[in-house]
Amino acid sequence: MSNLLLLTSTQLKHAADLKDRIGALEKELVSILGSSSNSTPAPAAPKKKFTMSAAARAKIAAAQRARWAKAKGKKSTAKSAGKAPAKKTRRSAAVRARLSALAKARWAKVKAAGKKAL
Repeated sequence: MSNLLLLTSTQLKHAADLKDRIGALEKELVSILGSSSNSTPAPAAPKKKFTMSAAARAKIAAAQRARWAKAKGKKSTAKSAGKAPAKKTRRSAAVRARLSALAKARWAKVKAAGKKAL
């Protein structure tokens, strides 16, 4: 709207003429085509919500589990029913002590250099 304030009276008159001509041309177009070119189509009926049966969901889930098992290289697609989870491998006390000593040595070097981080 601020652009209208900057226009001269002749420019405003010319713009009004153009608007009138556009309106007349639109009316002529409507009379030729028989419908308005800027009318919006009737709103479509709302789509029916798609529901899936529990059996279909189970089939899809089983197929997805099979795809994942294939990708991970497992042979069985069924869930393990009575198997206990595999035990974690634990480090011996000697290995933990050695790793701790190495970490302490690294940090001692860092602190001696006056740094706060590795």
